[in-house]
Amino acid sequence: MTATAQDSRAAADPDQPAGTPFFDRPLTSLHLVLVSTGLLLGLGLVMVLSASMVESFRERGSAYAVFANQATFVVLGLPAFWLGVRLSPRSYRRLAYPALVVGLVLLVAVLLPGVGSHYQGAQRWLDIGPVQMQPAELAKPALALWGADLLVRKQRLLDRARHLVMPLVPVAALMAALVVLEPDLGTSLCFAMVLFGLLWTVGAPARIFGALVVMAMSAVAALAVAKPYRFARVMHFLDPGADPTGVGYQPLLGLDSLASGGWFGVGLGQGRAKWVGLPEGHTDYIFAVIGEELGLVGGLLVLMLYATLAYAGLRVARRTADPFARLAAAGVTVWIIGQAVVNMGYVSGLLPVTGVPLPLISAGGTSLLVTLFALGMLGSFARHEPAAVAQLARRGRVARLLWLPAPRATGSRRQRPGRRVDRSGDRVAATASGPARSAGGASRQQRRYQPHQPRPARTPASREARRR
Repeated sequence: MTATAQDSRAAADPDQPAGTPFFDRPLTSLHLVLVSTGLLLGLGLVMVLSASMVESFRERGSAYAVFANQATFVVLGLPAFWLGVRLSPRSYRRLAYPALVVGLVLLVAVLLPGVGSHYQGAQRWLDIGPVQMQPAELAKPALALWGADLLVRKQRLLDRARHLVMPLVPVAALMAALVVLEPDLGTSLCFAMVLFGLLWTVGAPARIFGALVVMAMSAVAALAVAKPYRFARVMHFLDPGADPTGVGYQPLLGLDSLASGGWFGVGLGQGRAKWVGLPEGHTDYIFAVIGEELGLVGGLLVLMLYATLAYAGLRVARRTADPFARLAAAGVTVWIIGQAVVNMGYVSGLLPVTGVPLPLISAGGTSLLVTLFALGMLGSFARHEPAAVAQLARRGRVARLLWLPAPRATGSRRQRPGRRVDRSGDRVAATASGPARSAGGASRQQRRYQPHQPRPARTPASREARRR
């Protein structure tokens, strides 16, 4: 880089040294979240248009009907993402318990006769005017927020296994059980991902993870055997050549589409899977269309974008000073990336078919809105990193672009930067990193906690001085 380029860069951002590596900059986490989310969202819109044209024309009379619906939800989701970035971690913590209550009420309501709507044998949606809402999607971030707040409140008791498990695991199991009753086994696995993300971040011992894994696998095995269509999916996974015209039609056609793309694909919009009737090609199996039309390069691009998002989320969880933000960021990251791994896993034949959408890419209303808001929350935690707080306080380019207020330091009252607690005497003193004091003396709280000093004895000389 020439000296002129370095000078212009320093003039554009005087607080950032010209030679600072990208991954050492204070706003790297926020930039990674914004860029990866935007690219995945744009790619999703293009692929929904390509994958849904034939089915949309056949069922709705217009090749652009499904795309227009998805574009509408993108337009609605962008303000939700912006709102998620603007809210502070303290605001999210206030939302934890109300969100959990609303999520549980909606999960129960969707199961009531006459309230939830049926589609393809499942009762998963609530009709709100012309819009259908899926309560299970709203319950995922609610569990992450509530679980993070719960573990922070009990942080002094987490050395005991009982406080790690109760009531976090029973509440997560209850939410997963309500979703299984819809029935939707794939979405219930997302609640397990949130739970494991929270426990892993808080440092739960291996024996608790082992016990939970055994219980979860036992429950999944029992549920797979209980329903014939689930058992048929498992048997097809074990024997992919069985029943190619029945339960194996969708996974075999999706795998064939994924494999027929070669290095660079057959071309955008030129895929053959949508013409031969790939079921759910614009939702659950959209990754097969990506592999066919964009080839191995397109598939690797999607993997790289999700890997970038995973790195950004874990980076936020590692760098933040707020324990609540650390736990919530980890829970949201494990949920979104885990759901993407499950989707791409069953499309490529590595996992049994579960029917969860590919985040930000598959067509879907409630799923897209909730995922965008959750990623906005991740962006909020990123901009409240200690180094990012100081950078955004100077109103950098990202803050001006998103109209973000200057973030305040997070943490409890006794843990904010600039305050030190002397627990032996409960006195609050300013640290070296704290705000500068005026020449007039100590702050109000310092004067409040100063020990009593006896008044000096009055003498004739002091009285004469006071008169003057």
